[in-house]
Amino acid sequence: MKKLVLFIVTALFLAACSSVMITGRKQLLLVSDAELLTMSLQSYQQFIDSVPTSKDLRNKTLVRNVGVKIATAVEQYMKANGLEAELANFQWEFNLVQDTTVNAFCMPGGKVVFFEGILPMTKTETGIAVVMGHEIAHAVAKHSNERLSQQMLLQYGAQVTNVLVSNKSEVTRAGINTLYGLGAQVGVLLPYSRKQEYEADRLGMILMAMAGYNPTEALTFWERMTANGSGSVMEFMSTHPSDQKRIANIQKVMPEAVGYLNK
Repeated sequence: MKKLVLFIVTALFLAACSSVMITGRKQLLLVSDAELLTMSLQSYQQFIDSVPTSKDLRNKTLVRNVGVKIATAVEQYMKANGLEAELANFQWEFNLVQDTTVNAFCMPGGKVVFFEGILPMTKTETGIAVVMGHEIAHAVAKHSNERLSQQMLLQYGAQVTNVLVSNKSEVTRAGINTLYGLGAQVGVLLPYSRKQEYEADRLGMILMAMAGYNPTEALTFWERMTANGSGSVMEFMSTHPSDQKRIANIQKVMPEAVGYLNK
């Protein structure tokens, strides 16, 4: 039984390995694009139906125009690099909604939502491009699929743990499982999400540069976010890196992103 469970987990891992566009990082994808798109479209529609769209015509148009420019750059890169099949997974849509939350997101499939609350932080078209590039990068890099796959693998891992400690007492097994659950959250899921955030920063700057936007604006944007107090949550238990570490990483990868400007 032990060998069978371990074999299944290993086989799933080897069969589902993929690589992120441009960065080349290896990732685990256990869910098909079709399945994920079905789930994400349902969630997206529920959200759109529950939140009023913005009445700010100027900013609605600006958000959409920036989104179209970056999406076009993504598509051009895919076509030029043998990734045409990936284009079928994207049906772009760009929305600005009436919500004061400082936030934005991009669902798998290219459904982007900006909250009005983030506009005072973006300030300019290029600032919007920083956030747009970052959010589209999450979708292009299939981070949602990766997160879901990690959770699925952890469930398999819990089953493996139960098999391996099957000869222990009930109290011992309960204690091991409790520690496994905490260790999985702090040691695997949360830090990995921070890695995805760093990757979305890097890839997002490259995408905005491909679209003709100066990626150095990312530093200015995150400095404003820092001044606004966005980094107040303790990083250890947060899925996002601290602003200070994020800015340091952006400075590190900036030369690469600038290299794509007007390329």
